[in-house]
Amino acid sequence: MSISTKIRMAGPAMGSAIALALMFALTTPQTAAAAETLKQGQLVGENKHITTGNVTIERDGDRTYVILGPKFSLDGAPDPKLGFSKDGKYDKSTTFAKLKSLNGRQVYEIPKSISVAAYDQFVVWCEKFSVSLGSAKLN
Repeated sequence: MSISTKIRMAGPAMGSAIALALMFALTTPQTAAAAETLKQGQLVGENKHITTGNVTIERDGDRTYVILGPKFSLDGAPDPKLGFSKDGKYDKSTTFAKLKSLNGRQVYEIPKSISVAAYDQFVVWCEKFSVSLGSAKLN
């Protein structure tokens, strides 16, 4: 079978695939903007805990997120939560989520009631013992 015969035979199937691709391209919103990085930092363990990895605060539209990077790791704790501190003092009112996993990339939405701009550190906090397990200075 010649190449031109193969192309003619594949024509209807290729036409359907192209039409389907065009339909998705035309119906997918084109207004989605890339997330804006607001702050970022490197996690450091505290109170004899090993906490490593990077953290990024991003805004996507009207939502703000904390993203723990793929190399995030915490050696363990009974009740790890996430929040913010200012000048080394943890603000319990910023506790917004329970840590999902001790390792790997994780994404958390920050409630609109928390003004990230008012804080200079992200904290992994042990609720049970009221101690920081690790924090990252945010730049």
